[in-house]
Parts: sequence; C-alpha cells; structure tokens
Amino acid sequence: MKAAFSPSWVSSKSPRKQRKYRFNAPLHIRGKFMHARLSKDLASKAGKRSASVRKGDKVKIMRGQFKGIEAEVDRVSKGYERIYVQGVTVAKKDGSTNFYPIHPSNVMLTVRDDKKLVKKAAAKPAKKAEAKPAAEKGAQ
Repeated sequence: MKAAFSPSWVSSKSPRKQRKYRFNAPLHIRGKFMHARLSKDLASKAGKRSASVRKGDKVKIMRGQFKGIEAEVDRVSKGYERIYVQGVTVAKKDGSTNFYPIHPSNVMLTVRDDKKLVKKAAAKPAKKAEAKPAAEKGAQ
C-alpha cells in the first residue's frame, strides 16, 4: 500500500484506508472536510444543510466544554482540520492563553456574509413534485 495520496481512490469499508485517505489528503481536498451544519435560517436561504467554515463566520458551538458559545471564527486550520473561535481559550500554566481547537462538525454556522451561498441556491431549479402516491401506482 502506497503512502502517497491517491486521487483515484473512491471508497473503502476499511477504517484504516478511510483514515489514511484523510491523513494524506492535500490541503485543497482537506478544505472539503471543513464543513459545518447551517442554522435553520441559513439552510432555508441556501437550500443546503452544510457549508465550509471560513474566517469571519459566526458560529455556535454545539458540543464540548464550550457548548452554547456563539462567536466569530478567528482562524481555520486545514492541516489539523480545526477551527479557532474568538473567546474560546484555555489558560496555560504560565498565565498566557491559547485558542482551543474545535472540529468543524461540532459547530453550527449562524451568520455568513456570503452572497455566493444564496446565489447557488437561487440558480438551482426547483424539484418537480409529480410523484404519484403508491396506491395509484399499484392500481395501474
């Protein structure tokens, strides 16, 4: 098994191979791993459930010791697959503070000033609701 990243890799049931794919992925692909769930308001506007987290987005932390805090994203690290939120810090022994790394799956995007997010949803055509009920299909 090669140690290098293979873009032709499709999928595998083996957790070992899934983990290897994520660890060896280049940064332009790791950016796709940095998605977080959208709030109900944003999801209805955008027409999708999740979007990638960016610097400047306002997020609400949903899991962990900082659960409930709503603040702005200060930094995004694709290499470590973590985000750093303002006000979410840990005190060190010498008295200084460091940002606490949070995985993007543990936050929810609440505010984003992104016109592209809404434009993509407006460009998509609405799904047609012409499906017949199961009772009618069986009668034919």
